[in-house]
Amino acid sequence: MTDPATDMYRHRADALATEAGSGPELLCAHGSLMDRTMYAPQLEALSDEYRVAAYDLRARTERAGSPYDLWDLAGDCRAVIDGLGMDQPVLAGMSMGGFTALRVALEYPDAISGLVLIDAISQPHPEDDVELYQGMIDSIRDETQVPENTARTSSHFLFGETTREERPELVESWIDRWTTYPGEAVYHEISSWLDREDVTDRLHEVDVPALVIHGEEDASLDVEQTDPMVEALDARREVIPEAGHSSNVERPEPVNAAIREFLESVYA
Repeated sequence: MTDPATDMYRHRADALATEAGSGPELLCAHGSLMDRTMYAPQLEALSDEYRVAAYDLRARTERAGSPYDLWDLAGDCRAVIDGLGMDQPVLAGMSMGGFTALRVALEYPDAISGLVLIDAISQPHPEDDVELYQGMIDSIRDETQVPENTARTSSHFLFGETTREERPELVESWIDRWTTYPGEAVYHEISSWLDREDVTDRLHEVDVPALVIHGEEDASLDVEQTDPMVEALDARREVIPEAGHSSNVERPEPVNAAIREFLESVYA
């Protein structure tokens, strides 16, 4: 039986995605608490030579209130590719979007031409982190909106110290957005990846080039945690100074330069 949420993406991809430009294709999947607008810097910078699209994952849609996992999100991503009429795009994913991108590469190997993994890892979170996040989402599940104190705490996980000090208006704009989310939506969003399996040992199956981008100030996932994934994928890694977990938003210039160079190599 087809998942109704996946059907939604196949038939309404245009409404759930934003795109710009034409040419070789880049599809972007956002991380937890974020939405497709986090890729605005990439759409603006890279659409001069490429067709760049970003879409909202389930947590930012009317399907936010039901349980799902990363494999479901991978199926949604494949449906977006079909719905937008893309032909083996490079797939970029930040955090949860990166966890999803790895599973797209494993489940639908012929659907993409490359991977850009932004502040993501292939193994599960450490147990202490799992307990921390579980406690947070349990406490807000029944809330109509995410409490401001939870949103402010989350900003320390999503943004680096430099960004919080030098670009407070950026951080505040996202905090304001997070406080509009239903607690149930965030509960299912975090739950989709909180108990995920380790796919590192399967990455030898991935036969597309990969770029790993990671913020040097990422408080959610240390750069060193990407080592197994980088090795397994034989990926190039670009560490972004003065950036945290949302490196493509915090420091778009070096991230865009790294992605452009990667796209040139993939589509040469």
